[in-house]
Amino acid sequence: MEFPDLGKHCSEQTCKQLDFLPFKCDVCKQDFCKEHFTCAAHNCPFAFKKDVQVPVCPLCNKPVPIRKGEIPDAVVGEHMDRDCKYRPGKREKIFTYRCSKAGCKKKEMLQVACDQCRGSFCIQHRHPLDHGCTRGGRPVGTAGCSAARASDSRPSGASTTLASSWLAQRFRY
Repeated sequence: MEFPDLGKHCSEQTCKQLDFLPFKCDVCKQDFCKEHFTCAAHNCPFAFKKDVQVPVCPLCNKPVPIRKGEIPDAVVGEHMDRDCKYRPGKREKIFTYRCSKAGCKKKEMLQVACDQCRGSFCIQHRHPLDHGCTRGGRPVGTAGCSAARASDSRPSGASTTLASSWLAQRFRY
């Protein structure tokens, strides 16, 4: 034999096969062949160290810590009775921001606040001209300009002059 130190014998008492690529058990630190490398296959005496399971509360889906020797079902039951944050009657509302425009009952997930009057509005009434904003009087951005054009019922030539005069007034200030 040219390489007498190459490979290792399987540590399983019934096997002792010479393996050139042995597996090392990460619990008991012994070398095994491919048939005996799992803890169950070589009856590892320290398998309990690796087989650690943490019970999860079925209501709040959070892990419940247990100590050695405790019964997991009892600990989870105690958690559900005392420490569990889940309340079946209380559901979090997703759409919490109600539109401040009179007569509108729409709700939004995110707050859409008006820069001028600081009111909370739905997407449809977010522009100052759409909700009849009383503080600023004039819209701030170009989006407000298009809303002003759409809200006027004048002919198209008059609306463009209105928009251009409005923009001219905005740039003078």
